[in-house]
Amino acid sequence: MRDKVLKIWPEINWLKDEELRNNVLDCWVYAIENSVLTVEDLEVIPFSLLIKDCNVTFMNHKRTVVQLSVDIAKKMKENFGDEISINMDILIAGAILIDVGKLLEYDKVDGKLTTSNAGKLLRHPFSGVALADRFGLPPEVQHIIAYHSKEGDLGKRTVEAIIVHHADFVSFEPFKN
Repeated sequence: MRDKVLKIWPEINWLKDEELRNNVLDCWVYAIENSVLTVEDLEVIPFSLLIKDCNVTFMNHKRTVVQLSVDIAKKMKENFGDEISINMDILIAGAILIDVGKLLEYDKVDGKLTTSNAGKLLRHPFSGVALADRFGLPPEVQHIIAYHSKEGDLGKRTVEAIIVHHADFVSFEPFKN
């Protein structure tokens, strides 16, 4: 399973810290193993059930968020230099994991994708933090997961969380009808 996850998530290998890289990978493996979805499903299902006739896949959206986050962070460091501190491993790990909880949010009923009972009660930022904590991911990564969506609008985001939040929404909002 680890090889399958690395195939759909090559960005995991961007993480320099080996322990962090392994924990992120283990978290994704566990989420898939405890989901109605398969690795293959992630490459064909829509990235959101909130968008009617969404043709952008889950993995296309997710990988775009990670790539945008890294590009934004690099440009900020280039332009602002020592005036800003960005932990790239934390940013990348958080961006990879922001929607890991969605794997527990989905269900299949009569072959159709729908929201599970757990997904109706706990949105993916909450289940994602629980999954990340289970695998010893640091609070800074959990913070990005918790604060990446609307649930984080009332709190103060770290610079890494701000970047990931905006990368996520810039690759979500244009597809809303």
